[in-house]
Amino acid sequence: MQMIIMAKPHNFFHISTLLLLFQSAISWNDQTKVATPPLPIPPLPSYSQLKWQQREIIMFLHFGVNTFTDREWGTGLESPSVFNPTGLNASQWADAAAQAGISLMILTAKHHDGFCLWPSKYTDHSVIGSPWKNGKGDVVKEFVEAAKARGIDSGLYLSPWDRHDPRYGHDKLYNEYYLAQLQELLKGYGDVREIWFDGAKGSNAKNMSYYFNDWFSMVRELQSSINIFSDAGPDVRWVGDENGYAGSTCWSTINATSLSIGNATIISYLNSGDSKGTNWLPAECDVSIRTGWFWHKSQAPKKVSELLDIYYKSVGRNCVLLINVPPNTTGLISKGDVQRLKQFREAIDAIFSSNLAQNCLVKASSQRGGKNGGFEAKNVVDDDHLWTYWAPSEKEKGDYWIEFKSRSGKIKFNVIRIQEAIGLGQRVKKHEIYVDGIRVAKGTTIGHKRLHRLEKGVVHGYSVMIKIVKAKGLPLISSVGLHFDPFWNPNQGINGSINS
Repeated sequence: MQMIIMAKPHNFFHISTLLLLFQSAISWNDQTKVATPPLPIPPLPSYSQLKWQQREIIMFLHFGVNTFTDREWGTGLESPSVFNPTGLNASQWADAAAQAGISLMILTAKHHDGFCLWPSKYTDHSVIGSPWKNGKGDVVKEFVEAAKARGIDSGLYLSPWDRHDPRYGHDKLYNEYYLAQLQELLKGYGDVREIWFDGAKGSNAKNMSYYFNDWFSMVRELQSSINIFSDAGPDVRWVGDENGYAGSTCWSTINATSLSIGNATIISYLNSGDSKGTNWLPAECDVSIRTGWFWHKSQAPKKVSELLDIYYKSVGRNCVLLINVPPNTTGLISKGDVQRLKQFREAIDAIFSSNLAQNCLVKASSQRGGKNGGFEAKNVVDDDHLWTYWAPSEKEKGDYWIEFKSRSGKIKFNVIRIQEAIGLGQRVKKHEIYVDGIRVAKGTTIGHKRLHRLEKGVVHGYSVMIKIVKAKGLPLISSVGLHFDPFWNPNQGINGSINS
């Protein structure tokens, strides 16, 4: 009996201690645990697609016999002897790209005229028949080596339409020829990060069936980290025009089954994408720094203001900008083009190097996981524009907002940058921006980057609120910027303002 009486307080003490330890563990866990990320909303980008998107601006180089004949589309009847760039220096091309902050260059290894810039074993319509370096030259080799030396990745364009080769129009023979040349390029010149399949073909061209699926499979077999571009992807899609403009609504998602290469009826669909798309297939906006794609003595580069407008309507609409800078007959990028490209980069840096939002107090309608959940509003002003982000609470239903309040005085800006955490899917369907309670901008998609260059010009305000009006699931905002663009003057010298 005595033993039992003594055991009771011992058991009571033991149970009480366990309860205290358990309660302490719960309390400690509540204070220190970090909320898990929300579930992704597929489709999602691949690693290569994410890296491609973050490049933002890449370079095209149209170069070949057209450079010497003053044409845009060659006939295929040109003699290889016309190609003679006596001062060719691919290092100068790479230097021009590097000073413009460009990390990927794409060369037209073969355009529609069929002339090959490398010594292909399968045709003599190439540099082999050129007086340049006595037929011993290889432009592709010099291009990839110069790019690599400057830490720039290489891409290649190989035109499906071939106006020279007699095999064109004979499905089996030409597809064998094309695949053979793909193998030469993708096996012989190191890593290639983008391959360009152009859907262009003249109205009088011979009937020809391209074995695209075989081509794509061969590309995948030979290059593991490559992105394949065409009207229909499968990694990067054409935006649908050659002005460098994406749609004001531009989804990275689309239904690949609705696409076909060379189909003019899908231009609008390519331009906007599809919110219900089942494939991640982001758009690339191609445009030339000059009027034409190939160099012509009579043409001059676009103004910086024109290039900035293109930037806002391409990169600023969730796309990558592919800007063509063609080498001239000497084999160099013309000084005027090099200078304009440099000025373009300097203008972009002048606008976006300073983020006024970083000096603001940032708060949001709610945040996932509470105060220390890891998804705070402050994440949108850090240096990671992809994997750290603000996520609202799942308990919040639809009234999502994030606000920036000045710590001292009014903020002066005319550009608003918003970015989504696209690694977990593209989500935002509609958003609005308010300065001191007055709406200054609205839009639909955001994606990797949305830039609002304010139509009324410069605004001055104490607070800026971004409202996510409609989204697929929880909106995930990875970065926000408030910037001043000194080149943007919509009112011809009179800056519009709000509360100024």
